Amino acid sequence: MFFRKSAVEPLTVTMSAVRMGERVLQVGVDDAAVASAIAAKVGLSGNAAIAVADERDAARAHGAAASAGVLVDVKVAPLASLPFDGEAFDLVVVHGVHGLVSSLDADARLAAMREWRRVLRQGGRVMTIEAGPATGIASVFKRQAPNEAYEAAGGVVGGLAAAGFKPVRLLAEREGYKFAEGIKG
Repeated sequence: MFFRKSAVEPLTVTMSAVRMGERVLQVGVDDAAVASAIAAKVGLSGNAAIAVADERDAARAHGAAASAGVLVDVKVAPLASLPFDGEAFDLVVVHGVHGLVSSLDADARLAAMREWRRVLRQGGRVMTIEAGPATGIASVFKRQAPNEAYEAAGGVVGGLAAAGFKPVRLLAEREGYKFAEGIKG
């Protein structure tokens, strides 16, 4: 199976600051190449896992990992009930460009974010990737209808703060993507 180079992949690896030897969980698989790039970065001394919603996404993640020659532990699980021990990860990357987070109702979103916090070690980070404002020529062709209720509630930054992450910040809005980060204090 052939996977093209992802536009968000280099940005994600850079923005997440993932390092060799870290334990990283990716939630969601909008772009399977991102999971492979993160797994390659942590190397054999680290651990890469991914939690997806269904078997179709699991197959995509397995295919991308095999194509890249990396090891990834893929689990199918609901967002609010991840099959991992508490404090098992240094970094959680939430890949929600296609609305994984913003499409949830407020209660489900808070439950999912609290679950991400549970699986992070003390001082661990969560980084989210969502669709951001289109820039350049893409802004002419790519029109996104924002989830107004989600944005009015503070979006991902407000949600992460409500789930107990401190500090929380918007890292960047770049090339049509929005990156945010929260720390488990």
